[in-house]
Amino acid sequence: MINKNSPVPIYHQLEEYIKQQIENGVLKEESVIPSEREFAERFQISRMTVRQAINNLVSEGYLKRQKGRGTFVTKKKVEQELQGMTSFTEDMLSRGMNPSSILLSFQIIPADKKSALALRIEEADSIYKIKRIRLADGAPMALETAYIPVEIVPGLTEENSNLSLYQYIEENLALSIREATQEIEASTADTLDSETLEINIGDPILLIERISYLQEGIPFELVKSTFRADRYRFVHTMKR
Repeated sequence: MINKNSPVPIYHQLEEYIKQQIENGVLKEESVIPSEREFAERFQISRMTVRQAINNLVSEGYLKRQKGRGTFVTKKKVEQELQGMTSFTEDMLSRGMNPSSILLSFQIIPADKKSALALRIEEADSIYKIKRIRLADGAPMALETAYIPVEIVPGLTEENSNLSLYQYIEENLALSIREATQEIEASTADTLDSETLEINIGDPILLIERISYLQEGIPFELVKSTFRADRYRFVHTMKR
């Protein structure tokens, strides 16, 4: 509740109150929150104070505004530890979520200079180019484009390419996966991101490029992914 005699600013108290309502499930994901006027009348505070609290919670990702509809509780972000190497499918299953994919395209193309360098193959060697939308519980999480050498991972088809690649490599090809390197940077959504991930142009996104290696140190996959920043975050524990 709001204590007007507290040295803690009222807007901050309201922020903490709304956060608690979200965490306790009183305000559920995707539900609309009370209006500024309702909060102001309930706690006998100014609408400017309410607006400041709500603006801060929007900036922190707890709330989102929808023009003409109101302010809603955002879906809880999926967290991925930056320790250990897991596929998207494995990561979602470990969180009790149902992973799925929408295959946008499946091609065998000659490697260009950049992909050949990353995969340590010759230019014009055959690679798979697989573009798909990755979903968790039916909600789009990422737009992913994978480049995979045909010689190293033979037998991929449209049918099995939409399943877990790591599972296919380990179980069907009896190969061992060792490690991956990846780079992460922030950006904003373009038209394609907006259409495939169901977000607005200009919304924040995470761009991730990963190269995965077999046990022998041979790269078998170059993946470029665009993640929704409002649904996904990466966590890294650092030890001294």
